[in-house]
Amino acid sequence: MPVIALISKLRSLRNEPDIASQRRSGITPLTEQLGIAIPVLRTLARNHRGDHSLALDLWAADIHESRILATFIADPARLTRDQSERWVRECDNWALTDAFAFLVDRTPFAATKAHLWSTRQGEFMKRAAFSTMAGLAIHQKDLPDDIFLAFLPVITRESIDDRNFVKKSVNWALRQIGKRNPRLRKAAIAEAKVIAKLDSPSARWIAKDALAELKK
Repeated sequence: MPVIALISKLRSLRNEPDIASQRRSGITPLTEQLGIAIPVLRTLARNHRGDHSLALDLWAADIHESRILATFIADPARLTRDQSERWVRECDNWALTDAFAFLVDRTPFAATKAHLWSTRQGEFMKRAAFSTMAGLAIHQKDLPDDIFLAFLPVITRESIDDRNFVKKSVNWALRQIGKRNPRLRKAAIAEAKVIAKLDSPSARWIAKDALAELKK
């Protein structure tokens, strides 16, 4: 079975120094961790892209790298809303969350899920919301501005969340929205100025960092 061969290959690539390095950068999954670099995982995914059944098996293997590999292989056209809910609940570090978000941003329900997940309390579920917003801003060039304008009040609302992996994703979403086009840049700068006035260290950091980039 392809999943058995891929799991065996992954385990053969286990790298203890890289595990330690990943953990220092905040990648601390609850599942098994092998310390395999993202470019290596992308190369392994190349011959299996779109094999959604394989992606499901890889996710079920409960290995950090096999789950990231699953997001590279999964077919976004076959990713269901229910499956995305199951997977987002199992995201337990920022690297997996962002890889998952970059799968979700290719689905027709991405914006809906981003709004929904932004209301959840889990740190990585909430990060998934804003990483999906950032992914949409980066990857989906044909989306109308109104989708992104609707994200801005959500960004402001959640900017007071001082958890590290949340505030960084909120900041990322704001910056990427502002870089799409002049209209959204103007709107993002205006929103950042509103955020800057909130009585929150997290909000002030988000606003300062975003304004520094968007005003260049």
